[in-house]
Amino acid sequence: METGFRKWIITITVIISAIIELIDTTIVNVSINTMSGNLAASLEDTAWVITSYAIANVIVIPMTSFLAEKIGRKQYYIGSIILFTVASALCGLSNNLWELVAFRFLQGLGGGALLSTSQAILFETFPPKDRALASGIFALGVIIGPSIGPVMGGYIVDNASWPWIFFVNVPIGLLATLLCIRYLRPTQRSREGKPIDWLGIALLSAGIGSLQVVLERGETDDWFSANYIIFLSVLSALSLTFFVWWELRIKFPVVNLRVLKSVTLSISAIMTFVLGFGLFSAIYVFPLFAQRILGYTAYQTGLMIMPGVLLGAAISPFLGKMMQRGLRPQYLVILGFGLTAIFNFWMSQSNLSSGSGNFALPLVFRALGAALLIVPLTALAVSELAPKDIPQGAALNNMMRQMGGSFGIALINTYIAHRVAFNRTILVSHIGATDPATQERLSLATNRFISAGATARQALAALEATVVRQTYLLSYMDAFLLLFLLNACCIPLVVVTIRKKKAAEAGAPPAPKVELEAH
Repeated sequence: METGFRKWIITITVIISAIIELIDTTIVNVSINTMSGNLAASLEDTAWVITSYAIANVIVIPMTSFLAEKIGRKQYYIGSIILFTVASALCGLSNNLWELVAFRFLQGLGGGALLSTSQAILFETFPPKDRALASGIFALGVIIGPSIGPVMGGYIVDNASWPWIFFVNVPIGLLATLLCIRYLRPTQRSREGKPIDWLGIALLSAGIGSLQVVLERGETDDWFSANYIIFLSVLSALSLTFFVWWELRIKFPVVNLRVLKSVTLSISAIMTFVLGFGLFSAIYVFPLFAQRILGYTAYQTGLMIMPGVLLGAAISPFLGKMMQRGLRPQYLVILGFGLTAIFNFWMSQSNLSSGSGNFALPLVFRALGAALLIVPLTALAVSELAPKDIPQGAALNNMMRQMGGSFGIALINTYIAHRVAFNRTILVSHIGATDPATQERLSLATNRFISAGATARQALAALEATVVRQTYLLSYMDAFLLLFLLNACCIPLVVVTIRKKKAAEAGAPPAPKVELEAH
């Protein structure tokens, strides 16, 4: 526990470190086309720049507690920042695609450690009674990072060149390193003399790594039509099953799954998975809709998202204080799912005439909903854990959010692809050579193109373009409607699974302010 100036310097440092890690999960997305051209690679191959970072992130996050205990938290944290910073510089200096993919993997290994270790350091910096406030502060990074990434990426690509999306991390990383060296207190290594769980590390890497590749690449390669997807799916299932059995069997596991005996942590982790699913899916679908259908640039799309993000980030610490004073977290969770559901339903009613004015209020609802979910779930996850178990609980909870995001994007991508095929079939069935409306539209378009010196063939191309645009509009609206149903269905789930303690209801001594219990 820290006080005064040191406390707030540490807080600012770890939040900045978490933000730059999360920014890098999305900043590359808007630069793929540019990278593909500059590196003379296909779009499918260039997508590995995103995939490699995600794989490394998800592999290392659950191991952060083990590595911090083995190396010492201060040393591990500083080493992770240095690895992230150096790898960022090497990414910007890459001469070909596979160099970039390799350095992105290293960047992901360093970045994955920043998220959970930052949370653990923050919880130890504040006294136990202020842990809800610490959760609110940590939520700043979780909310801002993924949302600001596309804005930064779009601005940098438009005004500089793609390597600068990596170079911007270097001065921030150097400053964070110096501040951590100066202000973080050394921690004891608690695993000296204890055997390293090499089998657990191998099983976790194979299982989570394979699953992440399947989720990231499945839709691109038509899922189980590709032999390598089948192989990796089987490998993931077997590795993760054996991993759970092994970790519960040995004395010194690489991931202490025994902390999941806490009902609070287990239910919070499930809710956090759903949160990740909805949070990342919504922030994935909206930019696609705005850019591909309405014609906004990545930077313009980011500017539409930012006001809500800043508002959500601003209220996060206050939500933590409200919980600290006794506000039950289940009320915040229910309200959070409700606002997120409203955002998705509102978006599902959009059309080709919609613009930034139509999206301002629903995007505020989305950001507020995210804050109302992240803050209580982050606090609840570790509320019943002993201090020594907090790093492992935080790591598992963060992994569930990242995995929820991966599942969400993979499934929403597949859903959109299926809806595109379905909606196109419906639309085309209303267009035919004998349909008077089609003939009239085609005739007007043909005359217009011919009078402009073009050919009649371009009128057919224009009709096809209209069909494609309408098809994708309907498909994105279907995706928003699916996300609405997902969030709406979570509300009764929260009501059923989170309630007051029976002892408190019976007039027993008051329960802790942050509590979670299952039926």
